[in-house]
This record gives sequence, structure tokens and C-alpha cells, in this order.
Amino acid sequence: MRRHIPSTQALACFESAARHESYTRAAQELALTQSAVSRQILALEDQLGVQLFRRTRHGVSLTAAGRHYSQQVARWLQGLERDTLDVMAHQGHGGSLSLAAVLTFATRWLIPRLPLLAREHPEIVVHIETRTRPFLFSDTSFDAALYAGTADQVANWPGVQVQMLMPEDVVPVCSPQLLEKAEKAAPRGRGRAHQPVSPASIAQMPLLQQSTRPYGWQQWFHAMEVDAPRALDGPRYELFSMIAVAATMGLGVALMPPMLIEAEMARGDLVIACARPLRGERAYYLVTPAQPAAPVLTAFGTWLGRMAQGVE
Repeated sequence: MRRHIPSTQALACFESAARHESYTRAAQELALTQSAVSRQILALEDQLGVQLFRRTRHGVSLTAAGRHYSQQVARWLQGLERDTLDVMAHQGHGGSLSLAAVLTFATRWLIPRLPLLAREHPEIVVHIETRTRPFLFSDTSFDAALYAGTADQVANWPGVQVQMLMPEDVVPVCSPQLLEKAEKAAPRGRGRAHQPVSPASIAQMPLLQQSTRPYGWQQWFHAMEVDAPRALDGPRYELFSMIAVAATMGLGVALMPPMLIEAEMARGDLVIACARPLRGERAYYLVTPAQPAAPVLTAFGTWLGRMAQGVE
């Protein structure tokens, strides 16, 4: 059966011309003549039966169909180039994964563990880009996603299979200096420096808020059965990484998953302010397309599950 797949040369000419909205600049980029680029695009339009560019005396501009098609072609060419480079680099052994991930989880939990993956699976290369919302795998070149969300959110993600990695437990943390001030305000006896304080003491400390979870502290105090009139007060930050820096600088107490501040806690920059965690509605998931996974993705998923359980 004859496939309706245009030539790679025609697609490359179209993608470059679409990106620049100029045949001249596309020709310069591809080291071709302008007439050669024009012929390739005309042949592509003839094969598709769709006009991709409007042509005027002043140049060319994309039609609506051309703009949509250019996005698809750009993703396909990028994926083809990535896969080609991977095959060349690994000489046909192993493989690569293109991973969509939540920024803070990727930078603070996954990437610090990638040396362990490299030792166990040196043949696997992981490429990471930031995505925070569900998407259709068929519209992207991603092989998998690391997603932070609720069970309902992943249940409504079409065409995927899901592996729950870990729940998102949050606990109050702050700088040692701030905790020391709180301990002086609520004495706990000698020889107990930097010991966690009570939920009631946390209610008297400055609180750092996360703008995407404005009721986080309110929910924590409610679970602790503590009256906290100032639960919604305090500066707001969008990302966990921002709140971690603010807490390290002594600006207040942050409600954070300990797994995202392992480095700060190991250095002593942050300490547990109150050893009363709260299990949130969200969890971290490995999301993959519903079809059977490639061996490289299966190996990565198995390794990731062990890391999430703390098994190296």
C-alpha cells in the first residue's frame, strides 16, 4: 500500500519557510536556492491538496491549515532528529526517553537520582522538558510524563496508563534560626536545640504561602485541630522551589514535601519545624501511552518505582 508521506526534503523546506515566513531565509538556512524551496513547497501543496501559504507581491504568509500543519511537521522533524542522534550515539544499543515533567519534581527529585540510573542502565538517555498539564501523547513526541495531580485528574487523562509513584505528604519546615526563635518563645528545656515545636507554636510564626495552593496552611491547621486566624496570611510564591529559598532565608515556615528539599535538609539549611505531616490530595505519577511500552520505557518505569520506594 502506498503511504501518503511527503519527502523529508519537502517537509524540511516547508518547516523552515513556515518558521521564518520567508522562502529566502529558508533557502539560506538550508543552503538551497529560493526556487528549489518554492518547488518543494508547491509539490507538497499539490500532494496534500491544501494551500499552505498565501503568496503576495510582498512575500508569503501561512494559511490557517499551513500554520496547524507546520506545528505537526516541526514536532515530527524534531523527534526524527532526536531519534537519529540517539541511534548514532548508541550504535543501535539502548535508547532514549523524552519525558515531560513538573519542574520542581524533575530538578529536585528526579535529576539528582539520574546518576543511579546511569550506573544501572548506561544505555538509557533521558531527555526532560517541562509540562504541568495533561496532554495527548499523539500530539507530542513525549514517551512518558511525570505528573503531579489528584487521582481524579489522572483518571480523566485519556489514552494513558498510570503508575502511582508516591503521595505528596507535606510538613512544616523552616530555617534553624527561625525555629530557634520559636523555641525561645515556647521553651522546651535545655539540650533540645532545633527540636520540632507544636502546631500551636507554628500558628504564631510567619507563614509562607503557595499561590497555587492558597488553602494549604488552613487545611494543615484544621487537621491539627489548631485555631489559626492567620492561616491565610503571608507572602505567596508560585513554585515549591521559590518557597524553599524563602524558607532557607528565614522568611517564614513553609509547608513542603520533604522529598523536594532533601539537599537543603542534608546541609542543615532547613529543618522540620513540626513533625506532623499531612497527606494531601495530590500524588506523583508516571504516565505513559496506553499501548504496550518499549523495553527502554519498561526498564525506566521499573527503576523509577524502586526509587520512589527508596530502594536503590
